[in-house]
Formats: sequence, C-alpha cells, structure tokens
Amino acid sequence: MLELGVKFLISYFLGSLMGAMIIGRLRGGVDIRTMGSGNAGGTNALRTQGVFFAIGVVVIDIGKGVIGAGVVPELNIPFVAEDPMLSRAWLTICCSAAAVLGHVWPIYHNFKGGKGAGTFIGTLVILGPHLIIGVVFVWVWVLVASGFVGLATMSAATALPIYLGVAVLPEEQALFIYAVVMAVCIIFWHRANIQRMREGTEYRNKSLMIFSRKRSGSDNEQP
Repeated sequence: MLELGVKFLISYFLGSLMGAMIIGRLRGGVDIRTMGSGNAGGTNALRTQGVFFAIGVVVIDIGKGVIGAGVVPELNIPFVAEDPMLSRAWLTICCSAAAVLGHVWPIYHNFKGGKGAGTFIGTLVILGPHLIIGVVFVWVWVLVASGFVGLATMSAATALPIYLGVAVLPEEQALFIYAVVMAVCIIFWHRANIQRMREGTEYRNKSLMIFSRKRSGSDNEQP
C-alpha cells in the first residue's frame, strides 16, 4: 500500500501543475480563472488569450496525464519497495486518476483548476491510445452538430465506457471502471455548463456548426 500511496500522491502533485497558470505566469501573470468562463482549461484559454496560449495549456495538461499514467507507475523510489500484491494495471489506473484529480483540484492553486478532459486524454495515450481516435471523433461530431464544447466533451467521455463495455469486457475491467468513473466525474465537473445550456446562456460557437450552415444554405436557395 505504501507504493500505491506514494505514487498516487506524486501523480496528484504532477496533475496540480496547471498549464493555464504556468503559461499565464510566463505571459506576465495572466490568470484565466478570472476571465471568460473561469475555467483553467484549453477552451477558456483559447477564448480569452488566443491560439498559442491555448496550445501551450493543452500540451502541458495532456503531457502531465501521459507522465502520470506512463512514467510515475514505473518509478523506482528509494525506500519504497515494489508491492508484489499490487496489480500493475490498477496502479497505473490509480496514478492516472490522481493526475486528473490534481488538474481539477490543484493543491498549488487553492484547489481551483480545470475540468479534467485534457489530462484524461493524456492518460488514454498510455492506457489505450487506439481509443483516442473514437473519442475525438465523437467530440468533433457533437461539437459541429451543437456548437457546445462542454456538451461535446461530456458526450465523448460517456461514449468511451459504452464502447468498452461492449468491446473489451471482461478482459479490460480496470480500464472500463476507470472510464466509467471519469465519465461520471467529467459530467459532474461540467454541471455549470449543463445549467447554462438549460438557461440558454452557454457559449455556442455557431461558426463550427457546419451541419446548420448547410441546412441554412439549402433553405435560402431560390426555387
């Protein structure tokens, strides 16, 4: 249990390194948590600071998920022996979850972070890189259909455990449970987006709604 506890904490502390805060400090102390939606993630970074700022945020947030899932479980830590009773698969899952939790509740930033999606994708780079294409496909499809980034994120997160439940059980039980927990958490962390969508105040990027544009173009055609 000592190995699990130590590596869980290392992944959590790693996840608490917020891309938005790091890039913001390099940009002279910008804190995007006081701007736009108040979320310390890539979407709010793009809306408030532009493309290059957002790219830096996303690279860091995904990168710490990769390290949390792919590097931390394999660390040889002095005075922390490898636990022969601890499943390596479950250790990797726990470290992955810790990195995501660190992103959402970062200890270095008053536990006010992002919504976990970027870091979650980073963990999937290690846990199941073949799954990323499907997740991204669902995300893009919902985004261009609805214009809502939050809805696209929740839909993609929900689609993953549904696919895993059909395709990989019972062999990949740990990955399936991780995907279910992350889907529930991501929906919970987007509860403010859900409320704004219900109220009709959620930001909607209509320029991305290509299906709507095509439909409008057809409606405007003269007989």
